[in-house]
Amino acid sequence: MFDITVIGAGVIGASVSSMLSKYDLNILVLERENDVACGTSKANTGLVHAGYDTHAGTVKAEMNVMGNQMYEAESKRLNFPFRKVGSLVVALDDEELDIVKELYENGKTLGIEGLEILDGSKVKKMEPSITADVKGALYAATAGITEPWEVTMAYMEHALENGTELKLNYEVKTIQKTENGFLINDEIETKYIINCAGVYADQIYGLVCEKPEFKIVPRRGQYYLLDKETEGYVNHTIFPTPTKMGKGIVVAPTIDGNILVGPDSEDLTLEDKEATETTRENLLAVKANASHMCGDIPFHLNITNFSGLRAEPDTGDFIIEMSKVDRFVNVAGIKSPGLSSAPAIARRVENIMLEALGSVKERKAYIDTRRARVKFENLSDEEQMALIKEDPRFGRIICRCEMITEGEIIDAIHRKCGGRTLNGIKRRVRPGAGRCQGGFCGPRVLEILSRELDIAPEAVVQEGKNGYILTSETKREEA
Repeated sequence: MFDITVIGAGVIGASVSSMLSKYDLNILVLERENDVACGTSKANTGLVHAGYDTHAGTVKAEMNVMGNQMYEAESKRLNFPFRKVGSLVVALDDEELDIVKELYENGKTLGIEGLEILDGSKVKKMEPSITADVKGALYAATAGITEPWEVTMAYMEHALENGTELKLNYEVKTIQKTENGFLINDEIETKYIINCAGVYADQIYGLVCEKPEFKIVPRRGQYYLLDKETEGYVNHTIFPTPTKMGKGIVVAPTIDGNILVGPDSEDLTLEDKEATETTRENLLAVKANASHMCGDIPFHLNITNFSGLRAEPDTGDFIIEMSKVDRFVNVAGIKSPGLSSAPAIARRVENIMLEALGSVKERKAYIDTRRARVKFENLSDEEQMALIKEDPRFGRIICRCEMITEGEIIDAIHRKCGGRTLNGIKRRVRPGAGRCQGGFCGPRVLEILSRELDIAPEAVVQEGKNGYILTSETKREEA
């Protein structure tokens, strides 16, 4: 029997598992997809929000502000990328400037440091790409950027290093309440369940509760990802003034030097929790709205479009609590700023579980850090030569767009929580994330996966359980 089973291996499930792995507990994580970070955690803007737009007194506000304050230390401890770039909420008229002032006052109430209202001329000096009509902006110095999928993998790797178990391709279909806890799918016994199932959190809760207190509406947002040639077009995260549908369409730098534009905001039906397609109509609207705020956005350098789903709760706030079903914890409705809040949410769940469990010992051989991954391109010439001498596979470039080596790909496969798919390797070390989107390196990455995992090339998938790339050989040598 497991002490705790976490359902969902996005950034919230991973960070919760990591935080609890310091204790002498048997922890299991269940994920319906064939990798971690396959839902909202792989398709968002990658921002660590300052928190000025969250309402004082809400769980969301508390988690955002605390999470932002934790990010820098967490990134150093677990070796994932994070950089404070600051953000600007841009006002284009007097009415929007009033909203900016309200955000400033709200941020001060929340205790957020580094907030400043700038006039239009100063905004233009900081970001020349912003329209000449700018009246002013709210500057937040503590806002940052990260790679959401690597944050997720860092937390999950750390949890696995400390004894947590992970089951992929495992869909939770039934949960039966028992005297000592729960029975999942008639085979997994567990004392406690922590529900981190994202857009499916209401359905998972519905397996143990006849009348769940909340529903999760999938809210879709669509994006443009621009080539690295656009690096420097903006150097801060640029927001419009927010609306009731969210923070609005953002123009933002990424950790890796691209520019990201989006998302829009579209509420779908409760049944549309797999609807991650993009549409021409919505993408054109994203382009028009972003261009209203920033001029001459180089959309001709777009290399891909994508969409993601946010878990919009009908309660209007994060749900992080022991539910009315004994031993069942809901961590639900974690929409934006969920990524920003992840470390704080994990800490809050840790406190809930410590109260529920009573006395629990810390793990004796606890590992507090996570081994950094090698980023060959960022090494000095001397460091590169030394690494190649030690392992010649770091001297073979597989992805020319991103300058990713075979050694980096092999390391990503064999780490704890290693990649098993083309997109899984792409998220970990970026082959296929550049201008050609895998057109050149994809076949070689497939070969490496096949060789290192000792599986047939036909068994390697792009993404998902059935996203096969090859079906059979087209030519065979004659005997």
